[in-house]
Amino acid sequence: MSQEKWIGCNLTMQSPGKSLKEALLAAQSEDRLTVGVYESAKIMTDDPDSVSFCVLAMDDDFEYDIALQIHFTLIQSFCFDNDISIVRVSDMQRLAEFVADKSKPLEDAHCVLITNPAEGAWEDPSLEKLHLFCEESRLLNDWVPEISLPGR
Repeated sequence: MSQEKWIGCNLTMQSPGKSLKEALLAAQSEDRLTVGVYESAKIMTDDPDSVSFCVLAMDDDFEYDIALQIHFTLIQSFCFDNDISIVRVSDMQRLAEFVADKSKPLEDAHCVLITNPAEGAWEDPSLEKLHLFCEESRLLNDWVPEISLPGR
């Protein structure tokens, strides 16, 4: 089997949507999520080494929001330059359901960062699967793969 076919089989055998949901929920329970484009940009500027994973979420208005498209381009470039795994999801509402703090309204879930666990903490197996998924996607020249989020 050629390497490209093997990689393709590996990508389809994994469940990246389920892994993403699990990684988001685990990071949320450990207070390792940053939600929002501006909040994420601040973390990336102040402490880029703390960022482990980036999720960019599009909604119906994305196509018409030039400022958001520019932000996405800059965030993607930053992630590539700093070796941060990055994926795209097309359902911002569903992503917001996973990452929203129930005590306050969520204004912007276009960008969500997962920061590294504390020193000595166990690595998140879901996050490790996502890193592998991104690595395999890059081998297929899919630099920002799109993941479908599962239901609740």
